[in-house]
Amino acid sequence: MKFLDEAKIYIKSGDGGPGCVSFRREKFMPFGGPDGGDGGRGGSIYAVADSNINTLIDYRYARIHRAKNGEKGRGADCYGRGADDVDLRMPVGTVITDIESGDVLADLTHHRQRALIAKGGKGGIGNLHFKSSTNRTPRQFTRGDPGESRTLKLELKVLADVGLLGMPNAGKSTLIRAVSAAKPKVADYPFTTLQPNLGVVRANMNRSFVIADIPGLIEGAAEGAGLGHQFLRHLARTRLLLHLIDIVPPDENADPVKDARAIVKELRKYDEALYQKPRWLVLNKADLLDDAARDKLTKSIVRRLRWKGEVFVISAISGTGCNELTQAIMNYLDSLPRAATAAADTALTAAV
Repeated sequence: MKFLDEAKIYIKSGDGGPGCVSFRREKFMPFGGPDGGDGGRGGSIYAVADSNINTLIDYRYARIHRAKNGEKGRGADCYGRGADDVDLRMPVGTVITDIESGDVLADLTHHRQRALIAKGGKGGIGNLHFKSSTNRTPRQFTRGDPGESRTLKLELKVLADVGLLGMPNAGKSTLIRAVSAAKPKVADYPFTTLQPNLGVVRANMNRSFVIADIPGLIEGAAEGAGLGHQFLRHLARTRLLLHLIDIVPPDENADPVKDARAIVKELRKYDEALYQKPRWLVLNKADLLDDAARDKLTKSIVRRLRWKGEVFVISAISGTGCNELTQAIMNYLDSLPRAATAAADTALTAAV
């Protein structure tokens, strides 16, 4: 199924049914009183999170969603039937925003979460409710309230604990294949990854986390260059970023340090909060160098970047250093407050 992480839809909840003007008319019952019933309520529209769905592709083609109106009231004190509510099933991690007001109506963060996004109109009142000691034959009634209508923006932000950053062909997809059961496409040309991929990394039988791979970033991504800027939103919910650097780039004129600084710059231009997230440095493709050259290059990169955080040297294709990296990530995530892991538990269910 094609991946789609953004959609625009129009929703309209049902109008309430009008009340009824009616009088009791039976044999041997002259001048019967009012017996007009109320109208039924209009159907409401709810957004329901479903971990079995991982894309918004359905809403690319079905862009208008309406609930039915409530039935009108009838005589003999018969109330109109209320309309059924409409449930719109969406992936876990969907953020629903009202385009006109800019308000966030719902943030679906866990399976089966149900959020009201358009309330149905209240049914009108029949003339039965207007009778009094001075008005024995009321002909007043009210029409039902109109339902709410909105144009919504649906934005999917995947739920993952760890996000992968890096230039195209840095080895992000190879790493996620090495440490999880996910099998994203891997090839020797830039922008092989065209959509986010999730993988569940199991440190042991009882401990695991979710890792997200997004298309590679290039300089100018915050202004729309390349593909990565379209998917940076998927890193917003992560708790740790891994910055992958290809220490032996295919282009002999490429400078890994310059590329790394460009990625950090684009990250900051896109979102300051994303820039402030904890970030570890992961130097990939270490298998292409001997021990002495690898150590020398590693020290040079760390010194030029003035890096003070965690540094790991791995080879994603051979698996060297990957186990140490995953264990360190798992220990770090376990050290974080437990309240911050709710999203991860949901994402595990969705990814499995």
